[in-house]
Amino acid sequence: MLDRDTIETIIPHRAPFLLVDRITALEPGVSATGELDVVQDAFWVPGHFPGHPVMPGVLIVEAMAQVGAVALLARDDNRGKLAFFAGIDGVRFKRQVVPGDVLVMEVTITKARASIGFGEAKAFVNGALASSGTLMFAIQ
Repeated sequence: MLDRDTIETIIPHRAPFLLVDRITALEPGVSATGELDVVQDAFWVPGHFPGHPVMPGVLIVEAMAQVGAVALLARDDNRGKLAFFAGIDGVRFKRQVVPGDVLVMEVTITKARASIGFGEAKAFVNGALASSGTLMFAIQ
């Protein structure tokens, strides 16, 4: 298991925009599973939506992408590089994610070349699919 401090040695994100609390499984260049404890004092709670906080879909996608970036950048040949979004395809949202949930994200890298990577991403809450889609990364 990788904690936030270790994750920060792999990807450059920092609070409040680091959206992965721990990596529970990692096969560098192949796949990663990560978790985010969705907390009541998250930066987005007061405004999305007041009285009924729902994690914004774009942040769910970003959290999945951060898990995918860990999978790609944990490879020795990618250490110290950055993984940027190059595309987001077919993303669907199946359930709301709210404070108190643990968002479990699984990303499998389906193709990786020197500077580009693709990953199939899924996010779950209590075993129920919350979101899924294809992510494309540009590695620099």
